Amino acid sequence: IKRTAAAANMSRALLLSGAALAVAASAYYVTSSGSSSKSRAELGGADVDIDDLDSADCIAEDDVCAIFDQLFVQMQSVLAQLSQQIQQIQMSGQSIPEPQLRQLLRQEFDRALTSIQDKVFEENDVDEDCLREATWEMLGEPDKYPKAKKAVERFQKLYENVTGEKVVGRRPGGEGGGGDDDKEAARAIEAAVADVSEEKLLRAAEIYFDALTAAMSAIVKRLKDEGKDLRNPSVAQQLQMEFAGSANEAGEEALEKEGITLDTFRAAIEKHSSSPAVGRTLTMLQMKQQQELMALGVPSM
Repeated sequence: IKRTAAAANMSRALLLSGAALAVAASAYYVTSSGSSSKSRAELGGADVDIDDLDSADCIAEDDVCAIFDQLFVQMQSVLAQLSQQIQQIQMSGQSIPEPQLRQLLRQEFDRALTSIQDKVFEENDVDEDCLREATWEMLGEPDKYPKAKKAVERFQKLYENVTGEKVVGRRPGGEGGGGDDDKEAARAIEAAVADVSEEKLLRAAEIYFDALTAAMSAIVKRLKDEGKDLRNPSVAQQLQMEFAGSANEAGEEALEKEGITLDTFRAAIEKHSSSPAVGRTLTMLQMKQQQELMALGVPSM
């Protein structure tokens, strides 16, 4: 069954915006701490007693959050550029099958992440191994380091949305984010999707985008009331981070009130992707959201 171009565009849009404005570093870089050394070279080697370290030489929770926030924002920019390129290809009349689209996005995402993360690590003066160790430590104590957990899992979610690989909640040794639990979750989603008719999907889409746009608009208005320039790079970064947090949560909560999870919503879009009505409606909702945000002064990505 051939997917409509509009549905394919929306599938991509859900990867790059809206619900997909969440984060996930490559599963490899999911680490955390408040005590790992910033650089083994700086400290004269790896055999250093943690208790003897000065706090200035340690990776703190704020360091982990700053690093993963930077990766998140910069990788979102990369994905936005990829989205435009893919859209141009599709507008030329070429169809990109979903598996090929995901493979392309993953390859380009991984390639860009490799380059960007090296720069981010250098800018923050952290050693890759030390950051990994610190992040794992923090994720092992989520109640003690809630901000680090949120920043890392936001980036993990972005990676998950792009690749389709379950990495949110992954821990050292591959624990979490995969295995039997994921298979069971996949079966549950498959069963739930069977009950989502085209009519129910369209109604859920309207509710989801209305909630998402309302939350985004409230964030924009608040920042403007605070006198912030939306075209300032730092403000734009703050805006995207808040979109990724509270706005997405509003969209998910709206869906859950209808008895639909975000994963089921995405799967339902795939199920009905060959429907012209679904394609038209989703594209219309996306365009409406973009127009409303632009009317508030949000620069297009």
